[in-house]
Amino acid sequence: MNTELFKDKSIEEFTDLLAGRESVPGGGGASALCGALGIALGSMVGEFTSGKAKYAEHEEDIRTLMKRAEELRKEAVALVDGDAEAFMPLARAYSIPKDDPGREEILEKCLRDAAEVPLRLFDLTVEALDIMEEFARKGSRMIVSDAATGAAILGGALRGAAVNVRVNTRLMKDREYASEIEAHIDGKLEEYSMKAEDVFHSIYDKF
Repeated sequence: MNTELFKDKSIEEFTDLLAGRESVPGGGGASALCGALGIALGSMVGEFTSGKAKYAEHEEDIRTLMKRAEELRKEAVALVDGDAEAFMPLARAYSIPKDDPGREEILEKCLRDAAEVPLRLFDLTVEALDIMEEFARKGSRMIVSDAATGAAILGGALRGAAVNVRVNTRLMKDREYASEIEAHIDGKLEEYSMKAEDVFHSIYDKF
């Protein structure tokens, strides 16, 4: 199970690995990649808008959005490998004999660590959808379909991140901690899934 630098694989290599009989890369890494792709499309809209006289009133906002979008994109790319790195100790923890007195403590820590990556991706995607909404509203009409595509992809990343959080929290012994994380996810999942749909349809329905 070699998780070294999935982000440096070619598209073909990564998807071959994703389709294979290994635990990583899996849904978490794929969701992180989707997040990066969605955000990149927002940056593309910004690139085609910035500097255009027609959108001069939004120039400052677009540049601010582009700067933050690039920070989020790079973090999402890093989470492709981060997800695999967090999963490997968890996979090893499950192989610890059930009568080992330290098993439960190790497993609980590994579950927390494994949940942290998709939780960060979830929050990152929430912010990216807010940014995409602005790109869709203020970006060049010539390339606004890319904002719609980006929103659709980010909607998938959001749901992928959410389910990869829950697959870990459901097994945690510390239910207070798990419930807190689950409440955080549940509180935003419907709202931002709807935002992804709204941004997409604000553009799609005009064609």
